[in-house]
Amino acid sequence: MFYVYILKSQKDNSLYFGSTENVKDRVKEHNSGKSTYSKTKKPYSLIWFCAFSNKTKAMIFEKYLKHGSGHAFTKKHLI
Repeated sequence: MFYVYILKSQKDNSLYFGSTENVKDRVKEHNSGKSTYSKTKKPYSLIWFCAFSNKTKAMIFEKYLKHGSGHAFTKKHLI
């Protein structure tokens, strides 16, 4: 399975969107500072995730959430 997830920074309430095969391990990586982009805004809380059976579909959905109308969709339907 492949997962798309949303993290919320406890530092500034910003959102981080990502995809992975192991959500639990990925959240640990973000909170330990191993992820370059997100390390300045740690710690994070997992606020949403969704499973996909296909990696391509997960990546397409992640990209959608990160851009344009995906932000509005997130606020209206996911968080």
